[in-house]
Amino acid sequence: MNPVFLIVGIPAAAALIFSFVSSYRIAAHANVLASALTFAASLVLFGDRPATSAFILIDDFNIYLIALTAFVAFTTSLFSARYILHEVEIGRLQSGNLRFYHAMYQAFIFTMLMVLTTNNLGIMWVSLEGATLTTVLMVGLYRTAEALEAAWKYFILCGVGIALALFGTILMYLAAQPVMGEGLPAMTWSALLGRVGDFSPAILNLAFVFLLVGYGTKVGLAPLHAWLPDAHAEGPTPISAVLSGLLLNVALYIVLRFKMLLTANAAALAPGPLMVTMGLASLLLASVMLYRRRDIKRLFAYSSIEHMGIITFAFGMGGPLANFAGLLHMTMHSLTKSAIFFAVGHVSQVKGTQKIADITGLTSSQPLLGWALVIGVVAIAGLPPFGVFMSEFLVLTSTFGRQPVLALLVLAGLLIGFGALIRHIQHLAFGTGAGGERASSVALLPLFVHLGLVLTAGLYLPGPLVTWFQNVARLLG
Repeated sequence: MNPVFLIVGIPAAAALIFSFVSSYRIAAHANVLASALTFAASLVLFGDRPATSAFILIDDFNIYLIALTAFVAFTTSLFSARYILHEVEIGRLQSGNLRFYHAMYQAFIFTMLMVLTTNNLGIMWVSLEGATLTTVLMVGLYRTAEALEAAWKYFILCGVGIALALFGTILMYLAAQPVMGEGLPAMTWSALLGRVGDFSPAILNLAFVFLLVGYGTKVGLAPLHAWLPDAHAEGPTPISAVLSGLLLNVALYIVLRFKMLLTANAAALAPGPLMVTMGLASLLLASVMLYRRRDIKRLFAYSSIEHMGIITFAFGMGGPLANFAGLLHMTMHSLTKSAIFFAVGHVSQVKGTQKIADITGLTSSQPLLGWALVIGVVAIAGLPPFGVFMSEFLVLTSTFGRQPVLALLVLAGLLIGFGALIRHIQHLAFGTGAGGERASSVALLPLFVHLGLVLTAGLYLPGPLVTWFQNVARLLG
């Protein structure tokens, strides 16, 4: 059997089945099992890569993203089982509102894996729209006025973005049609890449602008980022983990696929400067905004905007080293940021609040959880010996050799963001505890697995992984 059918079929079937399961405990355990099976199926691709067809494309670029997405989905399902149960026990969530929670979680994983495995531009667009619709329902799960407002803002802004992306997709089809004819070939990634040099550069240029703005909304790039902080702050923490750790990567993956098309047409505009501009704007804006955050989840939402800006900047610069740095940073950010949200979720449960002012002294009152959060923040701030330091160092060194002024701006953004995170973690982790803590059943295994992987990557990258990233960096141009 083609392993892709298992990778997308397991979460699709699980989503359908979970719609009829009323018991939260049964659904939670089944959710973990389905996520584990999906991850296991994704690993099969490394030894059994299916041939490219009109609807399926598996290459060096997406195969590692498929495995990363399935892995983080699995570890988040472990965290989610205990976290959501505690929310029900304390009365913050009503059991009736959870009927479709696990179904929507699996549907979300299904839509992202569809984006990553499809060879068709139309299916890719529909799948990302499906990812938006499933997560909108989960962002509004608490049914408070703030949660519903965040869900509607997410729906409207990302709806506008995905509509712009649809227009860009139509323009790409119009550019391909005179050369490739009507029908599937003009909507197939692998076929387009071989003939894009003959497309009209004017239509290609216009298409990419719409695609970058449209899908850039889902990436959370400034000035299209307004939905992201609210969605993270008001939705359940497991959804924040997969939004930051997975969905932003998937949206950027689509942008990079279109960048490959434009790069293959010598007469088309260079997509790099546009990506560099949006990436740098996101980095600088988010690093400044980190200082004034009062909600701990909103704080790390802006951190996600900052790091997606760094990744977009790296890919915009292009070249073997910058692309390698972007791939590594994409991976490290996914693992680190999801780990931070695991810690933040349990911290908010223990303290009974998400307000930064009311959370202090974690290392004394909750030593294991507090120090885990400290390690996560140190890692995402870019300090050695963690993998984020290595990827940021590569971004800076590759940029200094080509555009020193841009490198100084990136360095300034990193230092500003670093100062904000250190300032906040000093308040959160150290000092006298505020008291009034609640008992919480903490699932620390997913948290420490992620942090262990990020630490290992900072100390040693296996040769096969380095070779893999080098091959992908060459593909990206």
